[in-house]
Amino acid sequence: METTWEHRLRSAGLRVTRPRLSVLGVLAEHSHVDADTIATAARVVHPSISPQAVYGVLKALVGGGLARRIEPAGAPALYELRVGDNHHHLVCRECGDVADVDCAVGAAPCLTPSDAAGFVVDEAEVVFWGLCAGCQVARRQHGYGAGIAIRGGATA
Repeated sequence: METTWEHRLRSAGLRVTRPRLSVLGVLAEHSHVDADTIATAARVVHPSISPQAVYGVLKALVGGGLARRIEPAGAPALYELRVGDNHHHLVCRECGDVADVDCAVGAAPCLTPSDAAGFVVDEAEVVFWGLCAGCQVARRQHGYGAGIAIRGGATA
């Protein structure tokens, strides 16, 4: 019996491989995750998967429309499975937490540039920056920032 991932890979014109299934499994469990974290988690079910293979899989998944790559300024690229709806992101300036936010207004591309410079706009990527609820509480309790989080839980 074919799984949903196998069907989606084939529908996107991609071969079904163990590395692709491993990466898709990680992305299904974690949204907004960087490639290093994906590689570490994927090794749990596929111990021999290399970081290079993970990057190749991510490129194929993004190219096939099964995953989305976002690049918040000053942070590593993040990957997610929520695709095709032109949603946007909220990013915490202190801990780096990322949350999805639906389209700002109207139908895609959500925003109309003041001057399209001859382009036909089909997508808008918006990142809202601020402080998440946890970092706001930490600031109130301690009177300063909670620290800059490094993905994986450590703070700098």
